Amino acid sequence: MRTFTRRHFLQSAGATCTLAGLPAWAADAFPAKPLTLVVPYPAGGASDASARIFAESFTQSLNQQVIVENYGGGTGLIGANKVLSAPADGYTFLHGSPNEVILPPMLNPAARYKPWDFVFAAPITTASIVLLVRNGIPVGTMDEFLDYARQQKDKPLTYASVGIDSLYHLMGDALATRLNLPFLHVPYKGAAPALQDLAGGQVDFGILPYQTSFDGMQAQGRLKVISSFSKDMAPGLKHIAPITQSKQIPDFVHEIGGGYFMRKGTPADRVAALRKAIGEAVVKPEIRSRLEAEGRKVAQPTETQAQADAAFKEMTDRIAALLKVLGRKNLAL
Repeated sequence: MRTFTRRHFLQSAGATCTLAGLPAWAADAFPAKPLTLVVPYPAGGASDASARIFAESFTQSLNQQVIVENYGGGTGLIGANKVLSAPADGYTFLHGSPNEVILPPMLNPAARYKPWDFVFAAPITTASIVLLVRNGIPVGTMDEFLDYARQQKDKPLTYASVGIDSLYHLMGDALATRLNLPFLHVPYKGAAPALQDLAGGQVDFGILPYQTSFDGMQAQGRLKVISSFSKDMAPGLKHIAPITQSKQIPDFVHEIGGGYFMRKGTPADRVAALRKAIGEAVVKPEIRSRLEAEGRKVAQPTETQAQADAAFKEMTDRIAALLKVLGRKNLAL
């Protein structure tokens, strides 16, 4: 009779995993090494600030260091591809939104992926999108801005966004189409460089996700925050006029939700581990207060993958509806 040692048992167990078609790391404790949190924009923008807040909490919850890496460019395409090119082992995940996960495959033929190549772990926040103007434009409300824009037909106003076919770019196009305004889009690799040029007067206005630095720049006379496109304002944004106060476009309501994504095929228990860490983060009073100060509505914990999938579908359907209004072909269909 053959005697099985502990070494033989482990070898046998490993062979069983292989026979079942499971990779060798499937049986390992997770996480067993540092994780990479990909931010698809340069450092200094709203996404980067939010990701670093969560990274601190994730490090505690997962008992492993979470390293933030920034990959700007391509309206988030580069960062998204970074996650999809990594192994589906849960160690690399994306601080994402429709700008990177949904819009590129719907609009950009260069995108080699589809939205469903990602699995959504859980939503984290809904960000307010604001319209800012450079110093020197004599307006203080949304309606005054729209009236001013109509007077510039010989010299169209230029506006900054985080990239071509970002939600912010599409909002500018939708605004121009709806009100017959001559806007000229200027794409950037992220919010930070767009904001820098706006403050420097290189572009006339910007459509960007709110961050607290806007208020400081406004106090310094470097730009003006005209309005939020939100209907219900986050606690930290009560000082900014909501779009509902506009007489011309009170229904032009747009926000952007975000969350964490992994590559499709990542083991369900590893997705669940990240979802649990997200749930622990969003209920911490200090994290909620920091995010709300940045103009975000913080999500409640997501308990199951089915709930996360439903949130992702709602996000995808909303973007598809906007493309239909703009008459843009959806390449992901």
